[in-house]
Amino acid sequence: MAQVTNYNLDQKFDFSDAIRKTVIMVGLAGAVLLVIGILAGIFGGHGHGDEASGHAFHWSQRLWANLWINNVYFTGIAIIGVFFFAIQYAAQAGWSAPLVRIMISFGHWLPIAAILMIVTFFVASHDLFHWTHSYVYDKADAANYDRIIDGKGSFFYWPMEKGSFPIFYIVRMVVFFGFWVFFFNKLKSLSNQEDINGGDKYWFQIRKWAAIFLVFFAVSSSISAWDWVMSIDTHWFSTLFGWYVFASWFVAGLSAITLVTLFLKDLGYLPMVNQNHIHDLGKFVFAFSIFWTYIWFSQFLLIYYANIPEESVYFLERLSSDVYGGFIFVNIILNFVLPFLVLMTRDSKRHGVFLKLVCTLILFGHWLDFFLMVQPGTLGHNGGLGFMEIGMLLVYAAGFTLVVLTNLAKTRLVAKNHPMLEESLHHHI
Repeated sequence: MAQVTNYNLDQKFDFSDAIRKTVIMVGLAGAVLLVIGILAGIFGGHGHGDEASGHAFHWSQRLWANLWINNVYFTGIAIIGVFFFAIQYAAQAGWSAPLVRIMISFGHWLPIAAILMIVTFFVASHDLFHWTHSYVYDKADAANYDRIIDGKGSFFYWPMEKGSFPIFYIVRMVVFFGFWVFFFNKLKSLSNQEDINGGDKYWFQIRKWAAIFLVFFAVSSSISAWDWVMSIDTHWFSTLFGWYVFASWFVAGLSAITLVTLFLKDLGYLPMVNQNHIHDLGKFVFAFSIFWTYIWFSQFLLIYYANIPEESVYFLERLSSDVYGGFIFVNIILNFVLPFLVLMTRDSKRHGVFLKLVCTLILFGHWLDFFLMVQPGTLGHNGGLGFMEIGMLLVYAAGFTLVVLTNLAKTRLVAKNHPMLEESLHHHI
């Protein structure tokens, strides 16, 4: 460890008033845009009729849809931070030793995400999920009874009567968040104890708990994708959807980790992190942008080729829509075309200016991906991308950033007793 001690391993991030003020100003700007969007909805779109469905559209439905989009999206970025931390230990990775504290810091958003998600569901479930309406399970109501949703009802309501209280759905949500927060706190606690006590005992313990978490995450991330996103379009299903949501979360999470790393480097922190580490982060972003595209295309191609009505309706209502059709192509450009072209060369993965540009576009691009997953099924042609959407995104982004940076400042930036720090110092690609 002789060479490692040449670096300040007790370095802490100073979350200065200037940085905090900037983040808060972004949040306030988002709040202003959000209020403008709400006022526009109240005075311009209140009670607008949805002729296709025969239901009246209210501005609050758009607000709930935006809350759900951002709840799911930022929950994903938070859990991916914990997931990527766990991957480093399960894989016995050495290159990432100076970066693991950045990854695990994202998990501090999870308790907040749990509260926001559960509260939003109880307040707005009828506006978000068609399956929550009791009349779709009533066989006596021929006009509203839905045989397909009734067939799936036990997945939401078991062991209670369909259309009553979705206890099975709520239990899953509580269990997933409960265990995610538990594993996050366990991994963070062991990492902090390693700093205090040294030795490799804690590294082996973290590796054990990381492996357990990864098994649980593999199951819970897929089921949460079915519950929180795919069940919005209850008639539709895709066997690839769990992978698809994970891929979108993963690329967004990797981009956020990369941006925080570059942000800290620009401020003079993390002297151990060199261009080789940055290159590795760039390779992850590049590779998993392609992976997301592979999953997107696989899902689309199989459904398009089979042309089965109950499957193809998901893409038809997006591609043929005047509201969402253009965003499909923007989604592909932001999340595949630009990352692929910009990060194709070795040098581009080693320079902050390219990575900052691409990662920022990807973060917006994958938010847009969740926008396209949620809005068409909840709002139909009454949706869109406006002040309310951008405002809510900025509010959530600022809140997430405040939580992550505040907690990042409470501990050392580098896990100073990580047994692979020396290996990381000599990392070269």
